[in-house]
Amino acid sequence: MSASRPPERVSPLTRDRLAAYLTRRGYRYLIDDDGDLSGTWDGSRFWFLLLGEHSEIVQVRGRWHRTLPTAQRPAMLLAVNDWNRERIWPKVYLREEDGVLALYSEVSIDLENGVTDTQLAQLLACGLGTGVQTFTALDTLLPEP
Repeated sequence: MSASRPPERVSPLTRDRLAAYLTRRGYRYLIDDDGDLSGTWDGSRFWFLLLGEHSEIVQVRGRWHRTLPTAQRPAMLLAVNDWNRERIWPKVYLREEDGVLALYSEVSIDLENGVTDTQLAQLLACGLGTGVQTFTALDTLLPEP
């Protein structure tokens, strides 16, 4: 017979809890002027954001380290649509920035009722891991010229 552990307590989502997760994992991150946490993984920038009226939504947003010419928009829209249709996470989208296309990944979860440390760790790892996988797949499909 194995001893059961007491259930984890659900606690409100806070920026300090996001930072604690990143610190426990040994990840290097910055806190910007808006108080957002960000870091670089495999050359791409990721943000760990709190959104919503009460900061109850956690979002892991990644921006691919490369940009593409706007002439590639039609092909990239097809690729992004295929990605979003075939996978649950992350949501992927294009944005035009300074005359080029930037590709983003996002995983957003509403945690209005709180979250355990284990759940939060799984959600953050999912957002970061699936974003890195997306960008790695794109690096393979679209080698740099």
